[in-house]
Amino acid sequence: MTRFLNIVFPLILGIALLAFWQWIVMARHIPPYVLPAPSAIVKALSQNFGSLMLSLVSTLTVTVEGFIAALIAGVGLAIAFSQSRVVERALYPYAVVLQVTPVVAIAPLILIWVGFDHINAALALIAALVAFFPILSNTTLGLKSADFNLVDLMRLYGASRWQILWRVRLPTALPYLLGAMKIAGGLSLIGAVVAEFVAGSGTATGLAWRIVEAGNRLEIATMFAALALLALLGIAIFAAFSALEWLLLRHWHESALKPQR
Repeated sequence: MTRFLNIVFPLILGIALLAFWQWIVMARHIPPYVLPAPSAIVKALSQNFGSLMLSLVSTLTVTVEGFIAALIAGVGLAIAFSQSRVVERALYPYAVVLQVTPVVAIAPLILIWVGFDHINAALALIAALVAFFPILSNTTLGLKSADFNLVDLMRLYGASRWQILWRVRLPTALPYLLGAMKIAGGLSLIGAVVAEFVAGSGTATGLAWRIVEAGNRLEIATMFAALALLALLGIAIFAAFSALEWLLLRHWHESALKPQR
């Protein structure tokens, strides 16, 4: 019953907000180029459904490629940090520098260095840079959070460093990694959108460029439709990783176990 209410209440609130939006636009006679009504946005979505879906697939492809690259690099480097303090002290400051550097500032350089002939690779790289640090920092923290008593016991029984990593440190780090993946999934989408904005006309075909194109043509309803698709895509990514987290942790981790009443 509680889960049902958790789904119904947000839906009711969303419908109420859309109804108020529709009413205020009609009552105030707000021009559609300033704020289109939800009905106009739905109409624009239906009229441009095919092209918007192609743009959605393009943005999703860049997002997934960037996320996978960030996941591989982040987990791999976090394992290296957990195995060598020298590597961590040498490379972690540069990871922090990469995190605090605005992606908008370096995105044009990446596009130039990679080249517009490989635009999809450049866009995915920018998305990966945005999503990389949360995976690295959370996974590193998780690997370091392993119970020292278990680690000492494994060493007492003659386990190698890789056996300790596989049997103790990685299971401990899994909840941290899954939490980071939920964050990084949204960040990779943001990175893809920023990359498409920077790439500009003639190269980007994703939803971000459709927003810019519609805005330049004062097709504000189409712009809102593309923005709504981006929001729905972000929600879907978060929901997918939340479901994955529940599936992997539901039988053993406190965060996914039902509380005893």
